[in-house]
Amino acid sequence: MPAAALARDSRQGRALLAGVTLGSAVAILDGSVVNVALRTIGRDLDASLAQLQWVVNGYLLALASLVLVGGALGDRLGRRRVYLVGVAWFMVASGLCAVAQTPSQLIALRVLQGVGAALLTPGALALIQSSFRPEDRAPAIGTWAGVSGVAAAVGPVLGGWLVDHASWRWIFAINLPLCLAVLALAGRSAPESRDAGATGRFDVLGAALTVVGLGAATYALTAATEATTAVVATAWLVALAAAAAFVRTERRTASPLVPPSLFASRVFSAANAMTTLVYGALGGVSLFTVLQLQAAGWGALEAGLSGLPITVALLVLSPRAAALSARIGPRVPMTVGPLVCAAGALLLLLVAEEATWARVLPGMVVFSLGLALLVSPLTAAVLAAAPGRYAGAASGVNNAVARAGSLLAVAALPALVGLAGDDYLDPEAMTAGYRAAMTWCAALLALGGVVSWFGLGRGAAR
Repeated sequence: MPAAALARDSRQGRALLAGVTLGSAVAILDGSVVNVALRTIGRDLDASLAQLQWVVNGYLLALASLVLVGGALGDRLGRRRVYLVGVAWFMVASGLCAVAQTPSQLIALRVLQGVGAALLTPGALALIQSSFRPEDRAPAIGTWAGVSGVAAAVGPVLGGWLVDHASWRWIFAINLPLCLAVLALAGRSAPESRDAGATGRFDVLGAALTVVGLGAATYALTAATEATTAVVATAWLVALAAAAAFVRTERRTASPLVPPSLFASRVFSAANAMTTLVYGALGGVSLFTVLQLQAAGWGALEAGLSGLPITVALLVLSPRAAALSARIGPRVPMTVGPLVCAAGALLLLLVAEEATWARVLPGMVVFSLGLALLVSPLTAAVLAAAPGRYAGAASGVNNAVARAGSLLAVAALPALVGLAGDDYLDPEAMTAGYRAAMTWCAALLALGGVVSWFGLGRGAAR
């Protein structure tokens, strides 16, 4: 055990855990808090549905494509240093988002905000893995996963209250004091760590190909109903070419952004495949449920409160799910969890018939229970399947595929279900799109459960 390893119940350990969980929570919160404010932002800035998609996707694109860079930079330059730089960057970008005057400005600043999130997000888990004693890592990850999940669920509630009682601009401005608290906590308590074996030139080409590939795919999906067939086809060709070049580059470079050896682990590969499917569905459920409730006449705060069951379930059950996974292995919770979520998504179809609490709560409760069952085991399984020296890279890969799943789902679903322009303001069109979107999300979740069962196998480590 390294001399610098911390006990979770020590003063320094508690401060570090508070700093990394709050930092992750702020970044995750900003990925979900915007959903409930989209209608208000659209009206205030006169934005189309495609522009509102990019307000969400600009952030997710930067986060998904650069989170690998953030993990690799942390391993190379110091996880504490990169984490703190990311928090400061995120804070400045949030302040600028709060004063944006046009849809284009807000989209550009959301991309800038996503860059900061990409630097801090993998650093949180990497600091937990490298700073705490081995016996304290699983409980610490459980706490991190619970608080992170709560942040994703609290986002719509907080955003709804701010939209109804202040202004949508406060959903960004509120990040400033929270980031200052993170800098104070983590700056004092986090020990520095890095991968001593990280040598050679940084994989700049791999990073660039990730951005190009994800960006082109996101554009192709978002512009599917508005751009010409030739433009969309060209975007897909660019995305596929970038993906192929990325794989080739990672296999040949001496210091790859994504070490190919990570995917030699069956558990690591299966867990990340499941992550893509489940987080894609989660992004779709979060976006479409809030838009549907507001189209049915609910206020922003009421729509945000619909996610309260997720908050409670993740806060109470995530540490228990982590302990269960440690005893029996991740295969069962990571299989049953997505299937329960799929059942919740199908129950949420009732909202399309009548938007009442009696129809919202059953689906949300079931969905929340499934989510709480899978989040902690998923995170622990990914990190446990990777060698310790690749803690930052493994965390970065898992965060990248999670955000990429949400990014691609949010980009694809509106066109897939026939929504465009200002359809989000039309209750009839929105309801038809909502029904189709929930069905797609349920299918993605069920497929995630199947992937976990067959992908993890009986040999998945406890």
